[in-house]
Amino acid sequence: MDHQYRLAVAWQGNRGSGTSGYRDYDRDVLLRAEGKPDLLGSADPTFRGDRSRWNPEEMLVAALAQCHLLSYLHSAVRHGLVVIDYADDPVGTMTQEGQGGRFVDVLLRPRVTIAEGAQRELAQRLHVEASQNCFIAASVAFPVRHEPTVLTA
Repeated sequence: MDHQYRLAVAWQGNRGSGTSGYRDYDRDVLLRAEGKPDLLGSADPTFRGDRSRWNPEEMLVAALAQCHLLSYLHSAVRHGLVVIDYADDPVGTMTQEGQGGRFVDVLLRPRVTIAEGAQRELAQRLHVEASQNCFIAASVAFPVRHEPTVLTA
């Protein structure tokens, strides 16, 4: 079964002279999807973007972390693991090569709090299953690694 995700992406950075020069336009973007709040985007500040807006690189790392979280919670339910809390501080590494670049690695560092200490090993193992079930991780051409921490409530 195919799923489609429709967005509207509009550049907001024309200062009056368009792309007449590299420093003559802003990288500001407005992202919209029906029924959702607008998302303000830009380039990474290194590439003359607005630091106060989300850049595509951050959104990719966020998508990977959120997908893993949701896949993990699904696996937890299937295996009878009660998760009380889940937080992550993911880090993506991109390398620039000439005018282009590519991600070489994303490290997810989920901290999962579970109800029962006896299920600590299961809680660790479920990260592998969650990774295999994450559509976003399956779609990228770089490793998505995990360094999970399991805590007991």
